[in-house]
Amino acid sequence: MTLTHTMPQVRGKLTEARVLADLTWLRVGGPADWLFQPADQQDLADFLKALPPEVPVFPMGVGSNLIVRDGGLRAVVIRLGRGFNTIATEGTRVTAGAAALDAHVAKKAAEAGVDLTFLRTIPGAIGGAVRMNAGCYGSYVADHLVEATAVTRQGAVVTLTAQDLNFRYRQSDLPEGWVLTRAVFEGEAGDPEALARQMAEQLARRDATQPTKDRTAGSTFRNPAGFSSTGKADDTHDLKAWKLIDDAGMRGFTIGGAQMSEKHSNFLINTGSATARDLETLGEEVRKRVFQSAGIELDWEIMRVGEKA
Repeated sequence: MTLTHTMPQVRGKLTEARVLADLTWLRVGGPADWLFQPADQQDLADFLKALPPEVPVFPMGVGSNLIVRDGGLRAVVIRLGRGFNTIATEGTRVTAGAAALDAHVAKKAAEAGVDLTFLRTIPGAIGGAVRMNAGCYGSYVADHLVEATAVTRQGAVVTLTAQDLNFRYRQSDLPEGWVLTRAVFEGEAGDPEALARQMAEQLARRDATQPTKDRTAGSTFRNPAGFSSTGKADDTHDLKAWKLIDDAGMRGFTIGGAQMSEKHSNFLINTGSATARDLETLGEEVRKRVFQSAGIELDWEIMRVGEKA
């Protein structure tokens, strides 16, 4: 069923029946009933306030951690663009729009002598990083977030703390339909050149071990033992998803145009012709085989949304 409501007037861009495949890193997905690209925060707030409350809203970042199913989304997809990607530093605080890329925030912060280097190799934008409590090298958004701004489904602008978001491993409590618009981070002071070197090393390590030249969506499954969101001593990641996938004989396994990467078996790849169904079917097959071989249920890290074709 397609949404037939009369849409509110906007200053941004509102597109009906917009196919989402080209907006996701995996390049799959059917149409959203509507795609809204707001001009600014006020435009977004006015739109959400005027939108009938029964109409579902799906905030979408740069589509780095996402499978949109082939039947598309019966919702208004909200995608923040140019008005939401500014990055500013003041002392050891960094304020970034939700559409700013994680890598750009890390680089800008480092140039200003602020250590947010953990963001450098995380695919995607700040909105998604906050929502998912993204982390790398033992550092998480939870460790650095001062506050975030969001627009509620009713169109109110609110300020959220880390406590409000209740961060956990790869999770937060952002309510349904709320759209993050900006975040403020606190980082340690550091030497810009040293931080730049550190990020170059991180990138080299990532490129050596991950299929960064392929169409992927980052890690497919969460590491089973990662329950803490602190990155501190109690945060054990001894059990790796890739090791369980290897042990189940699924490295390089293919279904249709989907493949578990030969280079890093916890990366799902679109080899060129994959449908969302291929990718999701392969992921579920991996979960089944890992459960058969290790008795452990892997949890998806990639978000899957929409209807099957």
